Amino acid sequence: MARRIVIAVLALVVAVLGVVAVPLGLVTASQDSRDFRDEATASATTLANTAEERLDDGDHGPALARDVHLLSRSGDRVKVVDSAGATVISTAAGPAVSAAQLRQAMATGRTADHSVDDYYVVIAPVLRDHGRGSVGAVVLARPTLGISGRIAVLWGIIAAIAGLGLVAAALVAIGLARWVSRPLVELERAAQALGDGELSARSPDSTGPSDVRRLAANFNQMAARLEALVRGHQATMADVSHQLRTPLAALRLRLDLLAQDSDAEAAAELAGAQDEIARLSRLVNGLLAVARAENVGTRHVTIPLDTLIRTRVAAWRPAADERDVSLQADLEAVSARMGEGQLEQVLDNLIANALDALPPGGSIRISTSAAGDKARIVVADNGPGMSPQQQQVAFRRFATSNGGGTGLGLAIVDRLAVASGGKASLSDTPGGGLTVTIVLPLARPDRGSRWHSAVGRARAV
Repeated sequence: MARRIVIAVLALVVAVLGVVAVPLGLVTASQDSRDFRDEATASATTLANTAEERLDDGDHGPALARDVHLLSRSGDRVKVVDSAGATVISTAAGPAVSAAQLRQAMATGRTADHSVDDYYVVIAPVLRDHGRGSVGAVVLARPTLGISGRIAVLWGIIAAIAGLGLVAAALVAIGLARWVSRPLVELERAAQALGDGELSARSPDSTGPSDVRRLAANFNQMAARLEALVRGHQATMADVSHQLRTPLAALRLRLDLLAQDSDAEAAAELAGAQDEIARLSRLVNGLLAVARAENVGTRHVTIPLDTLIRTRVAAWRPAADERDVSLQADLEAVSARMGEGQLEQVLDNLIANALDALPPGGSIRISTSAAGDKARIVVADNGPGMSPQQQQVAFRRFATSNGGGTGLGLAIVDRLAVASGGKASLSDTPGGGLTVTIVLPLARPDRGSRWHSAVGRARAV
């Protein structure tokens, strides 16, 4: 944005200079050139009037010689000829002019001019009194270096003023751009930090234009409200976890004690009750996991997918081998952005679901890739898969095709992916089975590797 403001202001200044300064320079230079030619023509005409007294009236006074001398002192070259073309008086270096040009000027009785070799040449006929023809001609050649220098100085002054104007405009534009863009940059940083889970992130609202200050104030108000809601949500989760898990554990313990002193029939009923309590515990844990997945307060970190997936595959391989299921990984070196510990939850849920659905001899393949600014994780199995109707509702809570499950595994996967700025999708595996695709934001190079530091701290503990 700052660059666009600077470019726009400079373009406007250049346009104004082009509309005002250039035409002004052209008009001034043209006027100076016209004045120069008019002065040269006037000097030649005045000298022709003086020469008429000598050529027509026979006055051999010093007036003509004096005027020629004065013009020569200013750098002009002058020559006076009679009607036959003979030189009457001339400066040391007379102007170069042809006899044909002299005859034409005397025949027409009109002043002629032309430029040659850095000189402006004027041929003025010497007319008799009362317009009775020409008795000679005056040739005046005035150097054009002076007027060319003045015009060059004029353009130099215009260029200097234009350059100073551009520099001043650039300084003003840069200051304006910084004044406008700096609070927007701070607002962007605060929004990014808030999106990464830093709930205390706020944007300065005391600098910049009034619209930007109001925007920053509204953002801070939204962030404060969001922080209050998330903190309350976290407190509610902690309370639910404590209030539900504790009585469930106590109830399970009492059932265990009753089962020890009961007959076989009562013990069987108590075992069924214990199974229901275990299922209720799993359901509570699953609901808490979903709530945590929807919690936007988890700060995002950079995660090397290949390293973490290899770790989870190694952890699950004994369980896969026990069920005679092949668990393989085809990984590229890709890093993504996600909440710390969330990708482990995603992989654990997906691998556990696949192991539960696969018969012996089945296979699970996990792969990673990068496409544009997104990282992709694909978990594909060759099990029974899901129907299109089941795939449509699979990410909803309690949607399950397995009577023993809670229907929260894929819901957790979807919430974690969405909370990280990505998404989860289901499709059929070619040849049969289910493919789960997780798309996450690709890690930016300037973010650093916070995941490595977190792993290092965990290992140190």
